[in-house]
Amino acid sequence: MLILECPYCGVKAEETELHAGGEAHLKRFGPGSSDSEFHDYLFMRENPKGVHFDRWRHINGCGKWFHAARCTMTLEVFGTYSAQTFEPPQDIRDAISAKRPDWTWREFK
Repeated sequence: MLILECPYCGVKAEETELHAGGEAHLKRFGPGSSDSEFHDYLFMRENPKGVHFDRWRHINGCGKWFHAARCTMTLEVFGTYSAQTFEPPQDIRDAISAKRPDWTWREFK
């Protein structure tokens, strides 16, 4: 079972107390976007075998959204952080790189 720590209230919660919200750090396009950009925003998602960043909501707790860095193969959690950040914190990227030196994800390394 996946266990994540809410960065807001500090509670370690099982995935049954949380709600998955899909991929984190999606680039959203405004009203002037092209059809291709809007299509990619709606339908194109990463589905890696390995490290992934996704959104979670602490539904049975504080109710806030947060991001988690985790491995989809091993359920290892590298960390959680505020949903208001535009990219993963450096300490989480360092933790991932320490265990997986060849890791890359979009523009994050």
